[in-house]
Amino acid sequence: MSRRLPTIHGVTEKPAGFYKAEQLDLEFSNGERRQFERMLARGHGAVVVVPMLDDQTVLLVREYAAGMHRYELGLVKGRIDAGETPLEAADRELKEEAGYGARRLDALRQMTLAPTYMNHQSWLVVARDLYPGKLPGDEPEDMEVVPWKLDALHELMLREDFSEGRSLAALFIAREWLKNA
Repeated sequence: MSRRLPTIHGVTEKPAGFYKAEQLDLEFSNGERRQFERMLARGHGAVVVVPMLDDQTVLLVREYAAGMHRYELGLVKGRIDAGETPLEAADRELKEEAGYGARRLDALRQMTLAPTYMNHQSWLVVARDLYPGKLPGDEPEDMEVVPWKLDALHELMLREDFSEGRSLAALFIAREWLKNA
């Protein structure tokens, strides 16, 4: 079923740090009116990197997650800087967070975080043919690098310290894509 997009009758903006918050005055095709809020990302998007040490081993990183106030295991990820392509950002973030560069990078798709109220998008990038290469990053401490076998994703997905949705989705998408690459 294809529906006509709601009519936006008004937008009220509010600054919100890395994001810009907007309140939308909407009218739906059935005449119902509602107020929705959305967060608009500032910047150029982000990358989520699946670094493959070999055909069966992905490199994960453990970093402090302020939102949960704990250390979280996940994939390399970060913002795309002005003037960078998603592939350039993925290689830079990989060097900053995991201490590796990649000779082969493939951008698979864009993923959203919470599309019902945010426009933030992250590029899913698979990095292969890795080599040691460290760049200074903006993290306050070095990240622990944890190799994980793709055939053990069923164990990883149930760990309490591996909960970020982008990392979960990216690993399953990359695993299926790598089967045919």
